[in-house]
Amino acid sequence: MRSRWTILAVLFVARTAMAVQFQSVAAVAPELGKDLNANLADIGVLIGLYFAPGVALALPGGAIGKRFGDKATVLAGLALMLTGEILLYASSSWNAQITGRLISGMGGVLLNVLMTKMIVDWFAGRQIATAMAIFINSWPLGIALTLIALPLIQTEFGIAGTQLAVMALIAVAVALVGLFYQRPDQSTAPVSVETARLAKPAVRAVLLAGSIWAFYNVGFAMIFSFAPSMLVERGWSTAAAGSAVSIVLWLAALSVPLGGYLADRAGSRNALLVASCLAFAALIALLWRGSPVPSTLVALGLVCGLPAGSIMSLPARVLAPATRALGMGLFYTVYYATMLIAPWLGGRLALWTGGAGAALGLGSAALAACPILLWGFERWLLVQARTAPQAS
Repeated sequence: MRSRWTILAVLFVARTAMAVQFQSVAAVAPELGKDLNANLADIGVLIGLYFAPGVALALPGGAIGKRFGDKATVLAGLALMLTGEILLYASSSWNAQITGRLISGMGGVLLNVLMTKMIVDWFAGRQIATAMAIFINSWPLGIALTLIALPLIQTEFGIAGTQLAVMALIAVAVALVGLFYQRPDQSTAPVSVETARLAKPAVRAVLLAGSIWAFYNVGFAMIFSFAPSMLVERGWSTAAAGSAVSIVLWLAALSVPLGGYLADRAGSRNALLVASCLAFAALIALLWRGSPVPSTLVALGLVCGLPAGSIMSLPARVLAPATRALGMGLFYTVYYATMLIAPWLGGRLALWTGGAGAALGLGSAALAACPILLWGFERWLLVQARTAPQAS
């Protein structure tokens, strides 16, 4: 029987590979744009396309895993990620780039939906909060690793070298999952999505919770997708810009679990959520408007992870076990739909204003909207409690 911490490490590597693949376009955006003869809006499209399959696959993702098994489905997802990256490497045509990102994104959706469930299977009732905090951190750490490593690889080996590096990491993830993952002896039975139904107030509350998570991630995405290009416009080298922005992600690896710890012990999780989202929004705006880069990036890293635990706890306040699979599918559908549009919109704003920094303004505005969405969530939660409560 494998140690659950070994299983966590394996799934951590797999999700890190997904983060690296997602960020691989933005990390070398200036050089990739030259190779593809693409502008910032086009690059934004490529970034966002990674999330496009989630709009269709997030809801049925749990059912797919139930039908074919969690391990087999995750391995299939990794195979799709590898296939998509091979297509990017094999052809620089715009159609091939679009197709490759869509195929890769399909695999990423399966990983995102199923691996969270796999963590719960192994850690339910036993240090689940610690395990989830570690697991969530695979994303910012993967982004940070990409911002540092891929520009250096690109300088030495070109865009093809970065794509080979991404392929190698995905292959490592395939090997680890194939060799080491197994189901726990007493796995929690998955909830049937066919019989689960959500009352209208619960649907609206879940949609608002998903919107808060999506808008929070828009703030994150605008930093690591467009801040490097903004700094390059200001005279930084691509490698230096990527390394500087990666500070945010490295520090987020500390602030995410710290935020969860504080939320569990605070008198009001909502107060922490609101305060940290507004502080996050203000710091992004300061970075955009020309505040000192190193100190602002450090402050961003220390603040940006604080709301994550509070936001991810919102669906649990709405969903009972019988509605959890359907509800979380709906939650992730909102997330994927928003993240499909946001990078494109950020790129369009950058073109319209003549600078990549405008995309950071979009991220700041999205974060500032989170408290308003939270007010709506609480309102519908009260309506739900008066009508047909779903949460246990």
